[in-house]
Amino acid sequence: MADTIHLTREGLRTLEERLEYLKTVRRAQITEDIAVARSFGDLSENAEYDAAKDAQAHNELEIAELEAKVKNAVIIDESSIDSSIVSIGSLVRIRFIDMGMEDEYKIVGSAEADIDASPRRISNDSPIGGGLLGAKAGEERDIVTPGGVMRVKVIQISR
Repeated sequence: MADTIHLTREGLRTLEERLEYLKTVRRAQITEDIAVARSFGDLSENAEYDAAKDAQAHNELEIAELEAKVKNAVIIDESSIDSSIVSIGSLVRIRFIDMGMEDEYKIVGSAEADIDASPRRISNDSPIGGGLLGAKAGEERDIVTPGGVMRVKVIQISR
């Protein structure tokens, strides 16, 4: 995974906190689970031991993935975002012309995407996020999504 990961400072802090939790708290929990399962005896037919070893493998995989993301992180300097065009880090209010509704999105790197956040955090790699990059306030764009083409108008861009 040599690709750069675009993150805000907040996003990097969140990844680092998760990484620290997995390395310390979760590793210790899994070590304890393995010790308890071993105390049950025969490991060849020990479902608790197998589950604990699976949890250990999953935890180590997630640690490796997070370490790679942190290593390849490029921090978005939100204070220098040009609010005249949509870029990673922009807060964008758009109108879905065909549906007659408006919504607001923060364009972030894929590691920080969270559609349930407020405002919604969408990836620059997503159809809408990518389709908005480079747009200016007042501009209309056709964005190709899995559900079809959507016509949107950029209402406002801010940081």
